[in-house]
Amino acid sequence: MMMDVISAGDTAFVLICTMLVFLMTPALAFFYGGMVRRKNVLNTMFMSFMVCGVVGLLWIVAGYSISFGGDKTALFIGGFDKLFLSGVTVDSVTGTIPEFVYIGFQGMFALITVAILTGSVAERMKFTRVVAFVAAWLLLVYAPLAHMVWGGGFISQLGALDFAGGDVVHISSGVSGLVLCLMLGKRRGSGIVSYTPHNIPFVLLGTGGLLFGWFAFNAGSALGANGLAGQALMTTFAASATAICSWMIVERVKTGKPTLMGACTGCLAGLVVITPGAGFVPIWAAIIEGIIVSPICYFAITALKKKFGYDDALDAFGCHGIGGIVGGICTGLFTMPELALDPNTYGLVYGGSLLLPQLEGIGITIVFVSVMTFLIATVIKLVGGDLRVSKEEEANGLDIGEHNESAYPAFLGMD
Repeated sequence: MMMDVISAGDTAFVLICTMLVFLMTPALAFFYGGMVRRKNVLNTMFMSFMVCGVVGLLWIVAGYSISFGGDKTALFIGGFDKLFLSGVTVDSVTGTIPEFVYIGFQGMFALITVAILTGSVAERMKFTRVVAFVAAWLLLVYAPLAHMVWGGGFISQLGALDFAGGDVVHISSGVSGLVLCLMLGKRRGSGIVSYTPHNIPFVLLGTGGLLFGWFAFNAGSALGANGLAGQALMTTFAASATAICSWMIVERVKTGKPTLMGACTGCLAGLVVITPGAGFVPIWAAIIEGIIVSPICYFAITALKKKFGYDDALDAFGCHGIGGIVGGICTGLFTMPELALDPNTYGLVYGGSLLLPQLEGIGITIVFVSVMTFLIATVIKLVGGDLRVSKEEEANGLDIGEHNESAYPAFLGMD
């Protein structure tokens, strides 16, 4: 009977985590909105917020079924037996929680993942094309990848681990953002004008909301009010705190002064790097991950982007893509034998063999996401026309051009 299986404590815990993870998406809107110029703040925030509608609806219609439907043995997609949540009732159970709660929790992951990738195309992509892209990307990239990693598919069958979204959330969104920004080309004036954040307090507000929700993001992935949730909570705390300190030190060495913008970015990098291993690695490893991720992401954002000439507007790839890759590798190094899903496959520092499956999972994710992103964007361009706004609209700002709105009506400047 249902009452013999469901845990009221686990259900309440995951319900609360679901609501907190939802808050991460509007928090990301503030984080991204503060980083762009005044004339593009509403468009940038809207790209994050609209996924609550578009992606949320599609998750119910088909995303959940593709990710977690079927018999759990298919390599690449789940199934179509749960379209429109067909067959899911108040008596349906996943683990020790109602399936409806599990569906909602996983849906919040879909929202934030899609919102992350929009940061790479800020200030130049047509809003209608963004909507079309994220709708297709959810069903053709995110949902199959979620199945491959969490639904019993190909990557999980290799033995790779991803506690809360290193492959599924961060590498996928970061790499997709990189491919999209390469296809779009640089923003008008890139390399000539300075793109400085117009509202750093917005960035801090968004960072606080993301950090708040991220504790639920990682701890909730234990799917129960238990010791594993506590483990994930504390590794998340340790990595993010250390990464803030590490980023401030890097900035002090490189530029002579630490910045609030940098500390916020470091916090985010620390959260990203610990996500794939939050429930698998010890606290000391989380601190090491926080130490190393900041200089690596700092290098990607400041040097790598300049070296290769791509315009990843809000550094979705530099922070999420690179941070997710580092986190996946660290999971292969530091996963403890007693916390590994397979007691025979654990971290390299303990003498285990997990590193190779982790590298294979990361490689498959990168190739799959890159190819599919290119194909989706190409089809949208062929069917709907240019992905990019006109030069005039880009110069005047996307808030007016795409939405006929202004965040600061009294402001008469052009930035």
